[in-house]
Amino acid sequence: MSVTIIRQKLHSYLEVANDRKLKAIYAIMENDINEKRFEYTEDLKKELDSRVKSYLNGEAKLVSSSESKKRIQKILRSGKK
Repeated sequence: MSVTIIRQKLHSYLEVANDRKLKAIYAIMENDINEKRFEYTEDLKKELDSRVKSYLNGEAKLVSSSESKKRIQKILRSGKK
């Protein structure tokens, strides 16, 4: 599994994880999260550049956070993963 896919899966999971799991994950990662310096991988830079380009060209379809939450809840209710 590529790092990009892992990042996407983790990001999606964090959006819907329960409070107990979020606190546990945070406790494990707290020192890294609080570190002032962040380094972006070349893959992440390319992905971000691609997304910005799509947005500026009008190709990207953006959704609000409330719409995103609705979609996530719909997926969770339907049992899809």
